[in-house]
Amino acid sequence: MARIPIFLMGLLFLCFYIAMAEAQYINYRDPKQPLNSRIKDLVSRMTLEEKIGQMVQIDRSVASAEVMKKYFIGSILSGGGSVPAQKASAETWINMVNDFQKGSLSTRLGIPLIYGIDAVHGHNNVYKATIFPHNIGLGATRDPELVKRIGAATALEARATGIPYVFAPCIAVCRDPRWGRCYESYSEDPKIVQAMTEIIPGLQGEIPANSRKGVPFVAGNKKVAACAKHFVGDGGTTKGINENNTVINRHGLLSIHMPGYYNSIIKGVATIMVSYSSWNGVKMHANHDLVTAFLKNTLRFRGFVISDWEGIDRITSPPHANYSYSIQAGINAGIDMVMVPYNYTEFIDGLTFLVKNNIIPISRIDDAVKRILRVKFVMGLFEEPFADMSLVHQLGSQEHRELAREAVRRSLVLLKNGESAEKPLLPLPKKTSKILVAGSHADNLGYQCGGWTIEWQGLSGNNLTEGTTILTAIKDTVDPKAQVVYKENPDADFVKSNNFSYAIVIVGEHPYAETFGDSLNLTIPDPGPTTITNVCGAVKCVVIVISGRPVVIQPYVVSIDALVAAWLPGTEGQGVADVLFGDYGFTGKLSRTWFKTVDQLPMNVGDAHYDPLFPFGFGLTTTPTHFN
Repeated sequence: MARIPIFLMGLLFLCFYIAMAEAQYINYRDPKQPLNSRIKDLVSRMTLEEKIGQMVQIDRSVASAEVMKKYFIGSILSGGGSVPAQKASAETWINMVNDFQKGSLSTRLGIPLIYGIDAVHGHNNVYKATIFPHNIGLGATRDPELVKRIGAATALEARATGIPYVFAPCIAVCRDPRWGRCYESYSEDPKIVQAMTEIIPGLQGEIPANSRKGVPFVAGNKKVAACAKHFVGDGGTTKGINENNTVINRHGLLSIHMPGYYNSIIKGVATIMVSYSSWNGVKMHANHDLVTAFLKNTLRFRGFVISDWEGIDRITSPPHANYSYSIQAGINAGIDMVMVPYNYTEFIDGLTFLVKNNIIPISRIDDAVKRILRVKFVMGLFEEPFADMSLVHQLGSQEHRELAREAVRRSLVLLKNGESAEKPLLPLPKKTSKILVAGSHADNLGYQCGGWTIEWQGLSGNNLTEGTTILTAIKDTVDPKAQVVYKENPDADFVKSNNFSYAIVIVGEHPYAETFGDSLNLTIPDPGPTTITNVCGAVKCVVIVISGRPVVIQPYVVSIDALVAAWLPGTEGQGVADVLFGDYGFTGKLSRTWFKTVDQLPMNVGDAHYDPLFPFGFGLTTTPTHFN
């Protein structure tokens, strides 16, 4: 009789052991399991509250470990200028991100957060990061391989601060330079934009040869998830007004504004951001036909679709007028993750109500969550949720600064060089007696970097971050015996009475981003035109234009001996001097048409009324003169 209890005890122990083993083994936590199996297992365990939390992205200023845990928040972002501290170190960034991550991992299911940031020309929010030329300049290089290397450098600098997700690249096709985001566009030509999507394998890593097209890919913790933006037609709005209406037929939309997305998806881009703009009167944030039917179903994009900053609010006019409707329209259109930087509880409550009342189907929520989890699994966040300090030395590294300097050299476009090819002014001689450097942009690192640098709108001055102004670069390049005189806005008498060998005038636009940059006149701000007139009327001069787009220059061209479009070169101003003084030749070609007058706009290559000052693809060349 005594054997039965022993047998039963053994059986009970065996059952208990099996139950314990099953409790310890959780499918979604096993990296050896197939991706879809992990996603399916995790979604099956999630409550509605946990699912909706994954769909929310909030700004770091309102985030905390407690908030992450209480609301199951899936993502945090740093908006432009949203930093843990002024001039914060890489270590400070890492500690902040890891603190938020601890909150996420302390939840029941331990789903890691994904931290995103605008790194649109390098890791541009971060002090001491390398700031590369804005995209308009990179388009002028015509070199996808260079852009790919910039992507890889940007990924390392983002990871150096513990950040695994960047809202880049902008693959807008800017069709009107009056648009305040035109400098974020590589070109007016969709083919150049397509070619420059090579930045995506730079950021994310090369997609494996056997990978299914459309599935997101991120190659480990030295790479970041990328975000192609802004879907779709953001560069085609009427008069270039930001967030406005793009009026074009479907064929035009697909042939001009969509091609960059085909290439991005083929290259495994992890996420796509929806545009604030409308297409033929329909807000993109509410466009089910393009976001779900076309992007997800036709193009078979398998990553997640993210809204822009408070993007669903702007479905209504005025914004936030009918928030419940905005949530319904945005989520049903196919947006998976919603950027609600501040009022996240209102969004969570609103979406929960709409799902519980069957206004938004749970299948739509599950689609969103599966896509978000797919990206997180692919990135390896479940296996390595925390950042370490091993890459902090990559932030602003000398190697990256050399790469940025190369990009500056190759982005410069020479528009005029002397009265004739036989009498060029450039390259300038290094050995000379006295050089005048003039203009508002000669010694201003903030102006040279433009918008999206440290702050959203950019800054003026030289104390925002580390870098080299063009004036400093000139002084470091010329012969030590040459006297360099800097006067920001000299009068004509000063120029005439000082016996200068030649003058370098550096003028252009002040920093701006998005709507603040919309301009119907595209003039160079004062005193730029006066400086050009005063200097170039009195001495041989080269004018360097620092701008995010072509600007009005025709009235001054006759008096200018040499003219250079330097775009927004970033922190490495030495790249300008490298070419100016002949250590390297000019090679850049216009990635967009330079108009004569704003009355011609919009005017793009191929238009019937095409009559530019400098045509698309134009760019004079020079030969290096190393003997200078």
